Amino acid sequence: MTQSVEAALLAAARTLRDGGIETASLDGCLLLCHASGLTHEALIARNREALPPEAVALLEGYVARRLQGEPVSRIKGNREFYGRCFEVDAHTLDPRPDTETLIEAALALVVQKGWQDRPLRLLDLGTGSGCILLTLLAELPMTEGVGADISEGALRRAAKNASRLGLADRAHFIATDWFDGVSGRFDLVLSNPPYIARVEIAGLAREVAGFDPLLALDGGVDGLDAYRRIAQKLPEALNDGGQLVVEIGPTQAKAVMDIFRAAGLSVAEDGVRFDLAGRARCVLAGDPEGPSQNVKYPQK
Repeated sequence: MTQSVEAALLAAARTLRDGGIETASLDGCLLLCHASGLTHEALIARNREALPPEAVALLEGYVARRLQGEPVSRIKGNREFYGRCFEVDAHTLDPRPDTETLIEAALALVVQKGWQDRPLRLLDLGTGSGCILLTLLAELPMTEGVGADISEGALRRAAKNASRLGLADRAHFIATDWFDGVSGRFDLVLSNPPYIARVEIAGLAREVAGFDPLLALDGGVDGLDAYRRIAQKLPEALNDGGQLVVEIGPTQAKAVMDIFRAAGLSVAEDGVRFDLAGRARCVLAGDPEGPSQNVKYPQK
């Protein structure tokens, strides 16, 4: 039996809603666009046309996957981040809007330091899809950078994203466990490391716990293992005046700042950045040769 585009969309949304998906209408629309190859505008313009049987079959399969908790971005194989499309797969963390706070913090640092017109060298630890490194390379055309990850699969996806975005000539990727195998010094070191306490992973939303790679989530017993690893080697990896920007969990600011200060790094009084919901989302630390400052920790 043939279905119109409109009927297929309504049926998909109804099935998702009955299955407990809160964003049923939006998800149904996105999945129908993916199944049919039509844009959202084309869905509206052609809503009374018959949907090809192959598109109907694809849509039914996508809806079934969504009902099992698989995020729309993983079904589609891509996710928008800071206005650009990044391919994702089972090896990569699904980029999220919260991480755009890190991009804003890094770009603000570049302006603050007057680095806009000079070549910079960036390092992205745990690069995953490459969304952090590649976004900054795109925003800062005089930069080049290294994306490091322990996952060969993630590095393949990051390299593919670099090629798709026309950034392959300025992006280099290496398989390494944090700083192991990383050489040279950098002006900006960036990371969205795993920061979920191990015991909390099972309680995460099924879209996260069931589909994001465990390596990208598991921060150890207290969620802080990665920050300790980064702090150990960071002082010798930063150029004079260099900066680190890391994403954190919303209750981790004080603990992460303490780890960096104990490693001899300079943490400014305003060394925390907040996301749009007002939650602590990033910590900034600097070249250990910089001036030491007293730190005011944000309230949890």
